[in-house]
Amino acid sequence: MNEPMDLSRKISELGQPFAPSLERRRVRLYALMFALDAALMLGAYGLVEYLYLSRLRMLEAQLLLPLYFTIALYEPTYSIRSLQDWRFAARQAIKALILSATLLVFITFYAKTTAEFSRVVFNGGLFLTGFLVIVSRKLLVEEVRRRWGRSVTNRLLIAAGGPEIDWPETMRVDAMEHGILPDANDPQSLDRLGRYLLNMDRVVVSCAFKDRNEWSKALRAAGVRGEVVTDRLDELAPIGLAVEDGWRSLIVSTGPLALRQRALKRVFDIVVAVGALAIMSPLMLLTALAIKLEDGGPVFFVQRRLGRGNRFFDMIKFRSMRLDCSDESGARSTARGDERTTRVGRFIRRTSIDELPQLFNVLAGTMSVVGPRPHAIGSQAGEKLFWEVDDKYWNRHSLKPGVTGLAQVRGHRGATEEEKHLTDRLGADLEYIANWSLSGDAMIVLKTIGVVIHPRAY
Repeated sequence: MNEPMDLSRKISELGQPFAPSLERRRVRLYALMFALDAALMLGAYGLVEYLYLSRLRMLEAQLLLPLYFTIALYEPTYSIRSLQDWRFAARQAIKALILSATLLVFITFYAKTTAEFSRVVFNGGLFLTGFLVIVSRKLLVEEVRRRWGRSVTNRLLIAAGGPEIDWPETMRVDAMEHGILPDANDPQSLDRLGRYLLNMDRVVVSCAFKDRNEWSKALRAAGVRGEVVTDRLDELAPIGLAVEDGWRSLIVSTGPLALRQRALKRVFDIVVAVGALAIMSPLMLLTALAIKLEDGGPVFFVQRRLGRGNRFFDMIKFRSMRLDCSDESGARSTARGDERTTRVGRFIRRTSIDELPQLFNVLAGTMSVVGPRPHAIGSQAGEKLFWEVDDKYWNRHSLKPGVTGLAQVRGHRGATEEEKHLTDRLGADLEYIANWSLSGDAMIVLKTIGVVIHPRAY
């Protein structure tokens, strides 16, 4: 097994996460529970009906099953806790089963179709389903515990000079040994911290009191469930309290979107990106040809930008500037009549065609169709770096960056000559994160069509 410093170097040099993601494995387990519930209900009703009536119509099960799943999906029936605590899992399943059965009886009573049902089959199937579901939850949780241990989540404890914490079955790193710091003035430091936090379901920091405000801000910006061990509240703005055996911590951040919301957003991203690429591919090929014919240089410009969790990623654009004028840091914003842009570049920037290759970033999972626009590291508002203008700046990175966003459809784009240009965008970005909805994303995509050509796009 590697020493901590070796692992730290591996993360820094190769860009690998500290821990593998468990989310897909949990989703597969939820799907297994879902399929088991369906099979057990159909099997239970089929068995009772066959033994009592010597037939296999299973009308009761066919009507009950969609109601059960509708209720179960809106309750924590398929949740992380249900993979760890079989009693909780069984209670939630039985609750959903009783509610769905009650609702079915109510509906069929008013529809005057109760005569279609056999009371023996309905009640016998219901009790047998409940019994089988309880047994299945117990066996499943025991098998999960045997394979995964007591935790089905990635939990990280960062020891940063605070109280000593005893937290079994938890990944632990020493902040000093691994060189991770919540330095809001150093994007490289935040990127490094972000790689440790990647794939983590819960992060607890035990640090000196003087550092707790900085750790709190860094965890909020990373978009993870973050907690700070403390014996004083002070200025951390906690949103909850977590209690473990022998210690307590303040919850200072949570990820902005739950699993279901992230899944919906990802499906939306893929559908829109694939559709847009199919429609725009002729235009993109013509643009690539025009760039190549003008000066023979590369078609794409790849720039390192800050993405979700304050981690760096490579963003792709059509190259719009001369080869000798590439600005990797983005320290100088493009101005109207900028002498660095090519003839083709001026046109594709004015029409936003230069942004189309970011659809490949969306497919790769480093960007979203809608989200806060990613900024270059050296971007400035007036004479200040973006994060020097407002300390909430890092919070905009709790979601994936977008090809378009709420700020853009409101007209906040182009050069940031004044600090207000940045604060206007930041306010829109934080509003988008706080109020995310799938319909909101769809509306922003539609509104983007109307602002593709914009007076501040140059």
